[in-house]
Amino acid sequence: MNSVLVLNGPNLRRLGTREPDVYGADTFDDLVALCRDTGRRLDLHVEVRQTDDEAEMIGWVHQAADERIPVVLNPAAFTHYSYALRDALAQRTAPLVEVHISNPAAREEFRHNSVVAGVATGTIAGFGLMSYVLALQAIAEILAEQSQNHPSTD
Repeated sequence: MNSVLVLNGPNLRRLGTREPDVYGADTFDDLVALCRDTGRRLDLHVEVRQTDDEAEMIGWVHQAADERIPVVLNPAAFTHYSYALRDALAQRTAPLVEVHISNPAAREEFRHNSVVAGVATGTIAGFGLMSYVLALQAIAEILAEQSQNHPSTD
């Protein structure tokens, strides 16, 4: 079973109370349950983490790169300015899908730019928590394709 890290940036633990008109009424615990349930259906071991600390996020990204673990990443505010996170993500060794609950392109202008999108495999945004489901499905498909193209010799 493949492992996947679902990493979440600042303020995402406040889902359910933070701007419900933008982010919905579901809580962070709902997000964790959705990701784990989706992972089970896709034969993925999903670990969900959240931090408000840029250094901790970068450490998790380094771990994922060192261990060749795919990542679903909602960088939250780090999306728009964290070149340190972008540089860490550029070292990735497995698929990386950037996700956003809302559609940043439909919001304030400062949210339109993602410094991490250029090093991601792809970006999914604007589908609420379903963005995470779609990202996990994409990772599962990419991993399946990779295993067909490069079968294990174990």
